[in-house]
Amino acid sequence: MNPDDVLLNFNPGSLLVLNVVLGLVMFGIALDTTVDDFKIVLKKPKTFVVAILAQLVILPAVTFGLTLILPVTPSMALGMLLVACCPPGNVSQVLTHRSGGNVALSVSMTAVGNVIYIFMLPLSIAFWGSLHPTASTLLETVAINPWQMLLDIFLIIGLPFVLGLVIRNRFPKFSRTVQPFVKWFSLLALVGFIVAALIGNWTYFVAFLGIILVVVAIHDAVALAIGYGTAVAGGLGTRERKAMTFEVGIRNAGLGLGLIFAFFGGLGGMAIVAGWWGIWDIIAGLIVASLWAVNTKRRTGSAKGDASRHALSATGSDSNAEGAA
Repeated sequence: MNPDDVLLNFNPGSLLVLNVVLGLVMFGIALDTTVDDFKIVLKKPKTFVVAILAQLVILPAVTFGLTLILPVTPSMALGMLLVACCPPGNVSQVLTHRSGGNVALSVSMTAVGNVIYIFMLPLSIAFWGSLHPTASTLLETVAINPWQMLLDIFLIIGLPFVLGLVIRNRFPKFSRTVQPFVKWFSLLALVGFIVAALIGNWTYFVAFLGIILVVVAIHDAVALAIGYGTAVAGGLGTRERKAMTFEVGIRNAGLGLGLIFAFFGGLGGMAIVAGWWGIWDIIAGLIVASLWAVNTKRRTGSAKGDASRHALSATGSDSNAEGAA
């Protein structure tokens, strides 16, 4: 069985539900975004430039290289490229907070990044896909229209994002009340949808399970490493490095899945890669964030212990001095 020849079962009603869920995800991000979040980018332009270069240039370029090295079919290669060209996922802020990173920077990068990706996503996938020696044939077969994709992306992520920004700035108290519910409901709904899509096409998923697990694990690990590595190369601080790691390593694979069904007819290799990416990057991100959190607690505990010992030593010295007096 060749994943390039497989079309996953996905009806128009399911695609509508997925688009609504993706819209809710973006709406939830916007409800937690203020004008100050955009101002942070202006205050730290270097950090933002490093983040954008890592996501728009380095990640797709390295992914392109991986598709030539790893034993993937054309549809799987195109799926990897599409995921790499997707905007960051809102889970990045949760993971950044868990790891002790700069959450404000993460929020601002996601907010500005999503605005840029509305225009850049269709252009990026068209560019990298057309360069690929085998995936370009599939791209020609589906005759993808970047402008139609741009319109769909605007309706799915742009419009809900703008609406959320307006509500957040006009009704801040209301936004703060409903934002946590919208955020977690949309996140759980998205994960549940991806799981349901995989279960509904379980035969195909199991048939390609081995290679998909390996490819997605390597791809996501490389994406996380690119985020951290570019932050180090850019001279960013520890908290900023953590934020960058998740901004690059966590992609909105759910959006990618929706585009695959809308423009690529649910092409097997693409859909399975994007579907599993949407689950695995959360798992991998939680592992990395938890390790960072544990390390931070150990350092904090060690620092407190040293401070206590110094304090006791100082007290003892004072007592000895008083006794001698």
